[in-house]
Amino acid sequence: MGAANKVPGVSGGIVAFVMGFYETFIYSLQRFNSKSINLFFQGRFKSFYVYVNGRFLSLLFLGMIISYFSISKLLDYLIIRYELFVWSVFFGMIMGSIIYIYNNYQCWNFKTAITALIGITIGIGISILDPATQNDNLWFVFFCGIVSVTGMALPGFSGSFILILLGNYVMLLVDSVNTLFDTFVYMFTGDFSFTLDTEHMRLLKVLMVFTMGSVIGLISLSHVLTYVLKRYKNITLALIMGFITGSLGVVWPWKKTIFKKDDLGEMLVDANGALIIENYQRYLPEINIHTFSLILFIIFGISIVAGLEWYGKKRKNNI
Repeated sequence: MGAANKVPGVSGGIVAFVMGFYETFIYSLQRFNSKSINLFFQGRFKSFYVYVNGRFLSLLFLGMIISYFSISKLLDYLIIRYELFVWSVFFGMIMGSIIYIYNNYQCWNFKTAITALIGITIGIGISILDPATQNDNLWFVFFCGIVSVTGMALPGFSGSFILILLGNYVMLLVDSVNTLFDTFVYMFTGDFSFTLDTEHMRLLKVLMVFTMGSVIGLISLSHVLTYVLKRYKNITLALIMGFITGSLGVVWPWKKTIFKKDDLGEMLVDANGALIIENYQRYLPEINIHTFSLILFIIFGISIVAGLEWYGKKRKNNI
């Protein structure tokens, strides 16, 4: 989930959905309520841990943190050098997720079909919006944190792509994360000179506010989703399937990035010197060896999801 949340267009919630622990994830998060707060401040830490399903959440978030930080450096390398191949794998993974979810959904009727179409329309609509420019205002960063966790709570709704639309993806999920990683390296080597670096400390402050917004947003959204899933489960799942289907346009491999330009045709850059993305121009591929190699990577992405599905079924059978 951590690796998926890092990638624009890919939803970490898809992993939870395909692996079969999505509802457990949401129901565990909604346990962070007044009762759990009372248990914590009364010093009843064991009861608090059990009540919030602490073993499940701690293992899940530990895995997410490890994969998130490791994938940050790896994606920086791969997307720069092998961008089309990376997008092909992501496209295949989402295709595999759609096939899996539709095959396992048994509640089709007029209402659920219309809901799925609404989800598809919203997903496509989001994918064609123009990104905004970068904004490091802390209140806006806090709002970005709240919005970014939608990818964890809503499969198919990519929080990282929403950050691209808000203009803060590079600052929040690349620069800030890499700055925190570098901070740990500096501290491990006993070098605290980074505290005198204004830009370094600014990014750490931005990341802290972003994290606070993410935590508050995730817990709040889990309460809403728990209510909705209990009362409108089939409709909600149909909407999620629509989101996932609509998000295919975001990760279409055959596209080129369009960067913003000024009136003189010069490329515009943000505060960190990075080119500002305006949108993506998608096109149909030509029939050649390169296209066939990308199709193989799409098949590889589908096989990853198929492998997750196989593992999930095997795990359930063993239980």
